[in-house]
Amino acid sequence: MSMLEVKDLHTSFFTPSGEVKAVNGLSFSLEKGKVLGIVGESGSGKSVTAYSILQILTSPGRIVSGSIKFNGEELVGKSEEEIRRIRGNKISIIFQDPMTSLNPTFTIGNQLREAIMLHTDRDRRQANERAVEMLRLVGISEPEKRIHQYAYELSGGMRQRVMIAMALACEPDILIADEPTTALDVTIQAQILELMLQLQKELGMAIIMITHDMGVIASICDEMIVMYAGGVCERGTTDAIFYHPMHEYTRGLMRSIPDMSDDEKVRLIPITGTPIDLLHIPPGCPFAPRCDRAMKICLREKPREYWVGRNHLSACWMNVKNNACFETRPEEGYEEAEE
Repeated sequence: MSMLEVKDLHTSFFTPSGEVKAVNGLSFSLEKGKVLGIVGESGSGKSVTAYSILQILTSPGRIVSGSIKFNGEELVGKSEEEIRRIRGNKISIIFQDPMTSLNPTFTIGNQLREAIMLHTDRDRRQANERAVEMLRLVGISEPEKRIHQYAYELSGGMRQRVMIAMALACEPDILIADEPTTALDVTIQAQILELMLQLQKELGMAIIMITHDMGVIASICDEMIVMYAGGVCERGTTDAIFYHPMHEYTRGLMRSIPDMSDDEKVRLIPITGTPIDLLHIPPGCPFAPRCDRAMKICLREKPREYWVGRNHLSACWMNVKNNACFETRPEEGYEEAEE
């Protein structure tokens, strides 16, 4: 049974100009101990999906329809008091920017203690001990000293480790990491990803990794979802999508990654155009205005998801045209035969 099930989620922001459909019919599930990657460019709905799960949307945003179930319990429609039992305790989040997510006017220890005391029955002394324990767990040296320091006294990598410690303090079942390495250099990024994988194995939690970096997805995720304009373009195991991308948007993302193994200089191929206006989503495939292979049907009719492999789904009319898709999941051995 899946720990988290999201079905037909619609989240919108109601502005004076109209309804911005930030998440438009998203569905996915997450199993215990798995790492799910959600990838897409800015504005694709990745972060709004995370905020919808935790119900931390700010006005004028709200969930319009859909279902979010955690261990079979419906989260949509719960009161703030009810959702607090789950938020931070059962499902935690690491926010996007460690430089601004920590309060500069409070010490690290103060902020860690507050999170621990809010979600557990520990007193101040026990919360302080837990804070030191968590800082040590995430690899921060001299944690007894660090809890008395302020955020500005720490490097970017150490701040991110503090954010991870805060998210894991209550031993959540699910950790949502919203672009946790965006503001960090490559060396620190690798250390943070290695740390998250190590903690995931030790604690047995599931992770939702939200990023625009395909390299991050490839290095730590079991499964991935490619989002565009609030919906799903492609989903499946990471290997299936990386070796056999079956949506033109996914192929575009792959082409824009530099190949460091090739000695020759190769020009990167960017995805042309700009993301669509979410106030006026076209009736067809949302990627069609930017797609070099778009057909007439792409402009007038939105494709649904078809099976393109045993562990692989894609919503692209090219697969229908090329007879490369199936109504039902292919039999065992299909992908091996293709390779």
